[in-house]
Amino acid sequence: MSNPQVVVHRDGDLLAAAAAGRLVTRMVDAQAARGYASVVLTGGRTGTAVLEHLNRNAARDAVDWSRVDLYWGDERFLPSGHPDRNETQARAALLDHVPVDPSRVHVMEPSDGKFGDDPEAAAEAYAALLASVARPEDHGDVPAFDVCMLGVGEEGHVASVFPDSPAVHEKERTVVAVRNCPKPPPTRVSLTLASVRSAQEVWLMTTGEAKAASVAMALSGAGEVQLPAAGATGRRRTLWLLDTAAASAVPALFKPPLA
Repeated sequence: MSNPQVVVHRDGDLLAAAAAGRLVTRMVDAQAARGYASVVLTGGRTGTAVLEHLNRNAARDAVDWSRVDLYWGDERFLPSGHPDRNETQARAALLDHVPVDPSRVHVMEPSDGKFGDDPEAAAEAYAALLASVARPEDHGDVPAFDVCMLGVGEEGHVASVFPDSPAVHEKERTVVAVRNCPKPPPTRVSLTLASVRSAQEVWLMTTGEAKAASVAMALSGAGEVQLPAAGATGRRRTLWLLDTAAASAVPALFKPPLA
């Protein structure tokens, strides 16, 4: 488990642009080291903005997109192509504009997919997929993703793991169905915290004063049941990417210069 690092940007747009640049570098480095890169995408305003900036980044084509494996940290259990699905937003922001290998874009099944309106079956299928691509050196049933990007909610949720929910108490499964979610839509599919922690690097990206208290609590040692973001840590690196508002209550120990 890595100690958290904090980088603060002046505003959300600069944060997204900088994160896009970081992601290009990380993917290129991974491909140079072993031939491919693996990334867990996140939805929401910041996650989508990162992909939009990456699409516009002059270094975008330094990545061999045919050798990138893409996953999602969570997905809204909605019909295929629904505008609120993270997959739909990611395709519009980036994936429709780069030569990804469709077989390496690992989406979570929609509510009108092969399992119909059964999020538990969709979660089990995604868990089986992750297990099928995990290598012995990953030491588990989930790949050691190069980067897992996450947003952070006002109450401290990450992916669709909410405080004191069944998902945050889950110790065995790598992917779960989430019902009665406190934010719409109520049904989702999500990686568990154990799966998040398989990543080499976890990037927690969030903006706005409404997130400041949760960010400060996570960096101050809050428990993951109370604040799931506190349990989202990478094997080698845990990186918090914040704007000045979200960082306004960050403990002095983590106060960095403005990037």
